[in-house]
Amino acid sequence: MVEADTPRPGNPPKLLDQVRERIRVKHYSIRTETQYVHWIKRFIFFHGKRHPREMGAAEVEAFLTHLAVEGGVAAATQNQALSALLFLYRDVLGVALPWLDNVTRAKKPQRLPTVLTPGEVKSVLDRIAGGDGVYALMARLLYGTGMRLMECVRLRVKDVEFTRREILIRDGKGGKDRVTMLPEAMLQPLVAHLERRRRLYDDDRADGKAEVWLPDALAKMYPTAPTEWGWQYVFCSGSYSVDPRSGRERRHHVDEKLLQRAMKKAVAAAGLVKPATPHTLRHSFATHLLQSGYDIRTVQELLGHSDVATTMIYTHVLNKGGRGVVSPLDGLA
Repeated sequence: MVEADTPRPGNPPKLLDQVRERIRVKHYSIRTETQYVHWIKRFIFFHGKRHPREMGAAEVEAFLTHLAVEGGVAAATQNQALSALLFLYRDVLGVALPWLDNVTRAKKPQRLPTVLTPGEVKSVLDRIAGGDGVYALMARLLYGTGMRLMECVRLRVKDVEFTRREILIRDGKGGKDRVTMLPEAMLQPLVAHLERRRRLYDDDRADGKAEVWLPDALAKMYPTAPTEWGWQYVFCSGSYSVDPRSGRERRHHVDEKLLQRAMKKAVAAAGLVKPATPHTLRHSFATHLLQSGYDIRTVQELLGHSDVATTMIYTHVLNKGGRGVVSPLDGLA
């Protein structure tokens, strides 16, 4: 039987604590840690708290099948669970898994992205928090730059380059950096926001609470960096919170769920029937650039796609109707 409690002094770490420790050694995000621990725990409980060393391909396949058939989870969710189990066996237990390589991953359905027209985008942006405030500013940045939601949420002051009219996106999907444009229409609103943000930072510094989280070992390499203005989040939380890893109290970035809720309300207020989310603004950014005549390689770089084939999905909107074919119905007199 596997115990998942916090280890007592003098005892070897429990399995889930070993998982957390290994994840942190490999510098995985806190979100990945939370999800991996969740799926490993569910796997263990599904099989009556048996230790993973006692199980093999049959148990893994049974668990994944249960998720798909009984749980009705999406393909991406099932694959995330499989990735967590791969990490458990290979990186934590050090078990060779030739059989796990043959476990079939669920195929993710190919779906066309939801895209808003320019008019619909304007209607939604005008209705997010009345077209003013932090959430409206963030939504305009998503559409104006093509950033992903979490890239916007985690944006640091130092990565906004006003002189060059660009934004540096650090550690994006796949751990890659890239550069995107800073829209002219965002210059003054963003300057005004950062002036307010600077006053909050000055108050935090006066209270000895200006420290922010830094990735990997940067805080050790640059001891003063966590309290410097340049490393502060552009969009910060309205309150302090305790870091679940270090236990330190800090002002973290704004909760992305708040923007998601604001977007949902704005979509409803605009009377749209499309299931638009903050990520829809990124889809719309790419589509509208292609419609304006920009080449697909440029759009690929702005989006941070590794393969142009991923960007090609937006070309479906460039042809009117079904691949630009005129319906025979329209040819009838």
